[in-house]
Amino acid sequence: MDLPEELASRPPRKPGQEPTATLTVDAYRRLRSELDELLTSGRSHIAARLKAAREHGDISENAEYDAAKNEQALMESRIRYLERILRDPEIIEAPAASDVVAPGMLVTIRPLDEDDPEDETYLLAESAEERAPGVRTVTTTSPLGRALLGAREGTQVSYEAPGGTFRYVVARFEPFAG
Repeated sequence: MDLPEELASRPPRKPGQEPTATLTVDAYRRLRSELDELLTSGRSHIAARLKAAREHGDISENAEYDAAKNEQALMESRIRYLERILRDPEIIEAPAASDVVAPGMLVTIRPLDEDDPEDETYLLAESAEERAPGVRTVTTTSPLGRALLGAREGTQVSYEAPGGTFRYVVARFEPFAG
């Protein structure tokens, strides 16, 4: 696996120390890039918006200033989140091949309780931060993700959700190459 330098040179975890997240190398690089962008141009953009809004006068009833402050708070929250999960992540690889559904796979399922069912494809991942083009991500800790883990092609799976019980058949699955 081709790890970025900051990951390859980090010291080993102490016994009992948990990783801050479980990510693929692609997700790590994408999130690192997002963090770098937020720390530089993101903060500069917000500072410029706040300055422009303050120039409109009284900030106590300034909707533009309030909107900029809210955007700043959301961005700073995202920065803290990214810094936390990128501090010491466990880097995993998608399985090369498997007889059963595992994290890192694109899984296509077909609803069993619909008259005209359409196949749905998801990326099954350890982290909600994983992405694959054109599909939604479902985590291994979600009800659907737990139902899919270990399933084989043709297996019927079901899960409980606030909207009821949902039943599917696993149509196919394949490793996501990134």
